[in-house]
Amino acid sequence: MSSARERRRAERRKRKARSAERRAQMVARSEARDEAARQALEPLGEGERPGVVTAGALLSAAVAASIVIAWLAGANVNGERPAVGQVLIPAALMGLVAYGMWRARYWAVLGFEAILVLLILAAALGLVGAHSVAQLAGNLALIAVATTLFVLMIKAMARIQMPERAPRD
Repeated sequence: MSSARERRRAERRKRKARSAERRAQMVARSEARDEAARQALEPLGEGERPGVVTAGALLSAAVAASIVIAWLAGANVNGERPAVGQVLIPAALMGLVAYGMWRARYWAVLGFEAILVLLILAAALGLVGAHSVAQLAGNLALIAVATTLFVLMIKAMARIQMPERAPRD
């Protein structure tokens, strides 16, 4: 009886050891891939800004301007005119993000990505309550555009936060 139990324990220890070896190999491969990806990135030059960050800055500025223009034109939300604070705070936030992204600041790109995530979630929830094909198509388009911007900005964020490399001899 005890020899069968010992044999099972020995087999279990061997499986755990093999599992730990595989895990260590996977971690080593992952670290090697990460290092190769870091080496492939080029740091931003002085005054350089990735194209997707420029597009995001222009989009943020357009949203900020459209909020103010719509309010000045007398737009109503749910039948009521929004208060000045309800207009200026989001417009100022989007304007600040636009300025920061234009200057290629990491915090601004990160903030824009957070806004994109909220848009993706809102559009996904909008899919649940869609009452027409147009609503469905609009939500799907918003998800596609926001997700594409989000994914493209990840590499841009990595380049923005990169330290300057020392020149090679």
